[in-house]
Amino acid sequence: MNDPLLLGTRKSLMATTQSQAVADRLTALTGHRVRLAGVTTLGDVSRAHLTQLGGTGVFVNELRSRLIGGEIDFAVHSLKDLPTRQDEQVVIAAIPPRDDPRDALVGTAKFSDLAPGARVGTGSPRRVAQLRMLRPDLEYVAIRGNADTRIGKVTSGELDAVVLAAAGLGRIGREAEISQVFEIDEMLPAPGQGALAVECRADRHDLIELLGVLDDPETRAAVTAERSVLAALEAGCAAPVGAFASGDGHILSLTAAVVAVDGLRSVRTSTSGPTPAAMDLGRELAAAMIAEGAGTLMGEQAH
Repeated sequence: MNDPLLLGTRKSLMATTQSQAVADRLTALTGHRVRLAGVTTLGDVSRAHLTQLGGTGVFVNELRSRLIGGEIDFAVHSLKDLPTRQDEQVVIAAIPPRDDPRDALVGTAKFSDLAPGARVGTGSPRRVAQLRMLRPDLEYVAIRGNADTRIGKVTSGELDAVVLAAAGLGRIGREAEISQVFEIDEMLPAPGQGALAVECRADRHDLIELLGVLDDPETRAAVTAERSVLAALEAGCAAPVGAFASGDGHILSLTAAVVAVDGLRSVRTSTSGPTPAAMDLGRELAAAMIAEGAGTLMGEQAH
C-alpha cells in the first residue's frame, strides 16, 4: 500500500485532533502514511438536542456509510457515540489506550462552591441526573455545540459552569480551564467515555490486521463490559446510564448506575469477574439492575 490510507473524521477540532493522534500513532508503528478526510454528520449540522435526534449514531452514521461505500479506509469515533448494536459490515479493529474517563467541570469555582441557583450547562441526561443528586439546588441548562462553544458560554457569563469529558478537554489543550474533575464515585462516566474506536470494513482483513497494532486489550475489556451493560438495558448513548470498569488484566471490576432524571432515585450496582468474561459481566450486572427497578427509571426518562 503506497497510497496513503484515508481516515474519515468529523471536522470539529476535537474529532480532527483525536483522529490525527491515531493517524500519527499508526504511521509511527507501521510506516503507513495516513490522510484525514473530513466528513459532516447529522449531529454536526442539526441544532436539535441529541435526545431529539435519537442520541445514538448521530455522529456515526455518515462516517459508516462512507466506510461501507469504500470512500474512506477507516474511521475514528469517540467510543461513547457508537451504537451498542454492531453493524455487521464494519468492525472495531482497534480500541487504543483510554484517556481520562471522568467528567470535568469548567468554570471559576469548584462544584460545591457554586452559589445556589447557579446555571450549569450540559447536553447529557446522565450528567444532569447525577449532578442533581449532588446539588439539587442548581439550575441545569441543556446545551449543544462543540467544546469551544460550550466553554464560551461560561466566559461570556451566560452560564456559571459547564460539564464536559475530561479526555476531550485534554485532547484540545483546554485542561487549564477545568475547575474540578469529578471522581468516579461522585459521577459515573458514560460507557466508553475517554476511549476511541478505530473502525473499518469487516471484509478488509489486511486493514484489520494493520490497525490491530493500535489495540489495547485492557481498555477493550473495560469498555466491552461497560457497553454490555448499556446494550442489555437497551439504552442509547443519551440515556441516564453511567458505567465504569477497570482491571489488572485478570479481574475486571464493573460499576453501573441508572439515575432518575430528577436525581432523587437511582439504582447503582457493582460486580467483578474474570477479564475474558467482560461481555457476560455487563449483561449480568444489567439483569441485577433491572431486578432492582432500573427499567422503570429509564422508562420515566423516555416519557
